[in-house]
Amino acid sequence: MDGPSPAVSEAKMAEQNQAINPQRLRRLLRQLIDIYSPSGKEEDVLAYLHSYLQKNGLSAKRQSVDDSRYNLIVIPADTDASVALIGHLDTVVAYDLENYGYKEQDDLVSGLGTADMKSGCAAMIEAYVSLWEAGHQHLPVALVMVVGEEEEGDGAKRLLEEYHFPWAIIAEPTDLNPCLSCYGYMEVQLSVKGKRVHASLASRDQNPIETMLGLLLHISHYMVNDRPEVIYNIRNLLSTQAGFAVPDWCEAWLDVHLPPHAPIGDISLELEEIVDRVQKESPQVDTNIRLATIEAGYELPERGSVIEALQATYSRHSLAWEPRPFPSHSDANQLWASGVKPILLGPGQLDKAHAPEESISFQQVVDAAELYRDLIISLL
Repeated sequence: MDGPSPAVSEAKMAEQNQAINPQRLRRLLRQLIDIYSPSGKEEDVLAYLHSYLQKNGLSAKRQSVDDSRYNLIVIPADTDASVALIGHLDTVVAYDLENYGYKEQDDLVSGLGTADMKSGCAAMIEAYVSLWEAGHQHLPVALVMVVGEEEEGDGAKRLLEEYHFPWAIIAEPTDLNPCLSCYGYMEVQLSVKGKRVHASLASRDQNPIETMLGLLLHISHYMVNDRPEVIYNIRNLLSTQAGFAVPDWCEAWLDVHLPPHAPIGDISLELEEIVDRVQKESPQVDTNIRLATIEAGYELPERGSVIEALQATYSRHSLAWEPRPFPSHSDANQLWASGVKPILLGPGQLDKAHAPEESISFQQVVDAAELYRDLIISLL
């Protein structure tokens, strides 16, 4: 479905002015942050938000993801939605369960999920509600709140089983910079199995931990010397609780983020070759690699109705149009693989996400809501 010209009439722009309700937005953001919703345990925030949407006149479908969790989807009746505003309601596990909630000092709001991405969700919801209040009952835009992004991505997977949208705006923390491209991602599991023996009989070539450390060193040298553009993270390093014995098992998990056009197939094969070499050097243990997740990156060209509308929106808000890649994995990768064209655009900074000091400027949340609303108006 083609969108209209990005040019917005003066009447529409007048309608835009003073439309966002900052006080309501602040109250919504506070509630979302104060409700603890790590991946897999989003039931409370879902119940609150479903009720909130109903109170504001929006009928939200609950799309089942599992026995207790669901996505919330708002699509006006008898309307083709050419764009979906998508946010995820889950967060990582709290760094401090006694101190994760909403705090505010001047313009700074802190708390779990402020950057990733409850502020983006709140801004999208406020933009949508304000237009609904203004009498727009047939918006060509869907509002979608999914679960599970921080773990399995099961919310996005379920969404795509039933719905297709030509375009999507995803509220990842981009500091309000438009991201028309996204890094690819590999989740790598490394494992070494050996034989449990008395600690006094330990030898370097039979200890799974020794072999794993050597393997990780090989991979680190490979990344630094051969693939410097790739971002990798040794996320977990685990072994058997052996006591006074050589452990019989060691495991490591790696996150590998690759630029949009990186040769993901070549890199996956090269990692497998490193593991094969280590296995030949240490035949007394069993060394393996499993690519648990492989999702390609992508880059959208700077054309098309939605991108043109977004460019015009940036111009009206006197914002620089400087597209950049989003350097992390997100639901955008799944959407792209299913034929959706995702643009990542949200308030907050990625370096504040998943950190104990996670925070955001509330003014930027307001700015995001105004951007989303202006974009929707340009698509009417």
